[in-house]
Amino acid sequence: MHSALPRGAAARQLILPGEPPTLAGIGPARYKRLMAPADKSSSILTLPLPDEAATQRLAARLAGLLRPGDLVCLSGSLGVGKTVFARAVVTTLAAHFGVAVDEVPSPTFTLVQLYDFPDFTLYHFDLYRLEQAEEVYELGIEDSLADGVSLIEWPDRMEALLPPERLEIDLRQGPAEGARIAAVTPWGGWSERLAGGALDV
Repeated sequence: MHSALPRGAAARQLILPGEPPTLAGIGPARYKRLMAPADKSSSILTLPLPDEAATQRLAARLAGLLRPGDLVCLSGSLGVGKTVFARAVVTTLAAHFGVAVDEVPSPTFTLVQLYDFPDFTLYHFDLYRLEQAEEVYELGIEDSLADGVSLIEWPDRMEALLPPERLEIDLRQGPAEGARIAAVTPWGGWSERLAGGALDV
């Protein structure tokens, strides 16, 4: 059901010195700026998550919104629940599509884990060990952004390669043990998709 792409696999794209990085199927126009600002009309959503179950519910709500080409960036310090969130997204999708998933391991060492669902392939990236941003090409990032769904832990490791169309979820320690706060920033079309409390838990 799931598979990992080994580190060191053939690079997907040759990046020549002095050329701005681009991703196949996306186009260079989207990468003219290092970090495109979030839509001025959008605002950061702050969602309190009193316990791990609330984090899982938020992930389940998000899973119901995902479609091919989506990118979700999961930020936060070590141990704050990024993998818990990603695991809940995968298990929710598996239940929805009736696909058996034996386990959802953290891709800390494999860097990417793939899950094939009827509508798309979900790529769960953990870029913590990435040494250079361009190494994401070795992990299938072009394919994931073209027609898959990408969940990326430690997205800051990609730096300039992050496309402006994305959803950022920053998990932070909450006021009590086990509690978390999710700061959600919609970029591009995500502002409209989250209208009406789509992620309310």
